[in-house]
Amino acid sequence: MPETRIIHADDEEMKDAVREACALLRAGEIVALPTETVYGLAADALNPDAVAKVFAAKERPSFDPLIVHIASRGDLKTVAIVPEEIAEIVGKLTAAFWPGPLTLILPKHPDVPDLVTSGLPTVAVRQSAHPVFRAINKELGRPIAAPSANRFGRISPTSASAVVKELGGRIPLIVDAGACAEGVESTIISIEPRPGKKPIFHLHRAGPITKEQLQEYGKVEKFREKAGDLPHAPGQLPSHYAPLTPLILLENPADFKPEPGKKYGLLSYRGEDDSPYVTLHDWEIVEALSPGSGKLAEGAIRLFFVMRLLDEAGLDAIIAEPVSETGLGVAIMDRLRRASASR
Repeated sequence: MPETRIIHADDEEMKDAVREACALLRAGEIVALPTETVYGLAADALNPDAVAKVFAAKERPSFDPLIVHIASRGDLKTVAIVPEEIAEIVGKLTAAFWPGPLTLILPKHPDVPDLVTSGLPTVAVRQSAHPVFRAINKELGRPIAAPSANRFGRISPTSASAVVKELGGRIPLIVDAGACAEGVESTIISIEPRPGKKPIFHLHRAGPITKEQLQEYGKVEKFREKAGDLPHAPGQLPSHYAPLTPLILLENPADFKPEPGKKYGLLSYRGEDDSPYVTLHDWEIVEALSPGSGKLAEGAIRLFFVMRLLDEAGLDAIIAEPVSETGLGVAIMDRLRRASASR
């Protein structure tokens, strides 16, 4: 593979970026594209040979399904078959949250290759809100499969430079549109109809669309994988989103027992000098998710960026402070728990 090219997608170069990305995608190649959540590694979702390149570049196991992105709500019928009993609620959810970071698990259309869905009868589908991704999706005229643009299990990239560190030399092109606006991957749900009652939304992955937002339309319950089951949706493996440096989620400061001679860094929520986590140890480095203010939205945007900074700091271990599990805090804690499971 030749050196990975980067093309900027600012106002002046937008048309060039769209044209070059679409040319590669039509040729069966893979391209890193910005979304509002994280950067995705894109392929023509209906081309199994192109999709296979995504799995190869990421070193992703074939049992872990991909999300399919569509250019408009009207394109949903090209990748999914919406059962009559949930058609009304699907319409309400897509009207409320698309384009945006909500992924729906629905029965798949026969045209979607089994490789995309890892052999499952369902497909995970959403419509991205990022203007660059949407322009490419529309110009291509075909659905796009796009998991996060990183090696499997590693920290998701929220900038083009992070994609270079993960996949440089493995892919032909990165479209650079700056930092991602949301910072964590989309919320994933499946829908269980209940005649005469609001449906149940099974939450497969917490994300920017929160439980509180979804509760207006149905009852939200966490989906629980059975032991030994293969994933029903992307991003479900217990160990995921992980730095190379061991990460320890420290839910009780009293449990911290540093080993002599080891270097520890702190992933703090606010980073305040008098917080019980900051004063717990003489840290090599402290990085805050939401410096001083403690805003979960800012914390979500900075999460993977801060994890990457700490991963590159030459530490023996990263100690992560928990955040409140309300709103976006649920998604942040989900990522921290999966990252800590890798140690």
